[in-house]
Amino acid sequence: MCICWKTKGGAGGKGVWGKLGSELVEADVDMNDPNYDSDSIDNGDIELKTIIPEMSDEDIQKGAEPIILEYFEHGDTAEAALAFDELNCGTKRYMIPVLTVEIAMDHKPSHREMTSVLISDLYGRIVTQKDIGRAFEMLLKNLPDLVLDTPDAAIVLGNFIARAVADDCLPPKFVQICKEKVDCDHARQALSRADTLLSMKHGLVRLDNVWGVGGGLRPVKYLTRQMTLLLQEYLSSGDLQEATRCLLDLEVPHFHHELVYEAVVMTIEAINGHTEEMMCKLLKSLYAAIIITPDMMERGFIRVYEDMPDICLDVPLAYTVLERFVERCQKGGFLTDEVIKKMPSRGRKRFVSEGDGGRVKNHDFV
Repeated sequence: MCICWKTKGGAGGKGVWGKLGSELVEADVDMNDPNYDSDSIDNGDIELKTIIPEMSDEDIQKGAEPIILEYFEHGDTAEAALAFDELNCGTKRYMIPVLTVEIAMDHKPSHREMTSVLISDLYGRIVTQKDIGRAFEMLLKNLPDLVLDTPDAAIVLGNFIARAVADDCLPPKFVQICKEKVDCDHARQALSRADTLLSMKHGLVRLDNVWGVGGGLRPVKYLTRQMTLLLQEYLSSGDLQEATRCLLDLEVPHFHHELVYEAVVMTIEAINGHTEEMMCKLLKSLYAAIIITPDMMERGFIRVYEDMPDICLDVPLAYTVLERFVERCQKGGFLTDEVIKKMPSRGRKRFVSEGDGGRVKNHDFV
């Protein structure tokens, strides 16, 4: 037996389903209802956001390693910073300096110099001083393992620590504080090395080149001179293989745009078809071997474009020679459309004289 209470309008009451279709009508929210939730999503007080979980140590290593190796190729700290920024390291950003230094230990002095520069440029943007300090504390702790692959790891790490202090990435007291905490002979050796370098007369200045002349970003004048000599020797001998070897021996892939710049300027100054042909052949060969990257090639040509107003003061035919050389390089297949579009041409007005009816003279150079 079922007992029902009928309500007005036939909508039903206790024990009945209610009026047909009433289940489709949204009930009014009663703030006095014991079940009322003031944080209801329907109330508009809650904003849903996508939360990406912090990467694990293993994922950070997988993500950071290719970025570091690519940086060793192009040398662009800004590009590396953008790539690191895309990694969701969260509170583990200190791992970026750790991984960079560990990888640099297995590479040449030039890469170690690049690593010091990268850490300096990442400071304040990707990592804090606290992150860098924590990174070097971890590296000191990992030294027993690091020396297995890199026997001089303690000395190398000491150089890195001293350079970081010189670059204001670490406080001067960092070395002394760590000395009081470490209990490992390798760590003590690293800290002793850093302390020795920092206590030398003019130590902070000399640390700017702690990795040696042949393997760093400095001094620029030295590298520029070496590249100029390299190009002059190549024009004299025509030996592509020797020119390539000399460039690789400099160990400065991040500075290859300077070789491109010097090659183009030398071509403009020569005003000689043979020089244009040889320089095009050299650049094409280095590009094909991926020794000079597209980015380095573009930066070298753009630098020449920017300096053309000054170059044409010494070489009145500079714009004509540049245009012809760029066209030759375009046919060689190693210049992008972007580089070609940016080529300046305003200097060609220099070759219009009053008796030519506004025509541009054609010049053929041997």
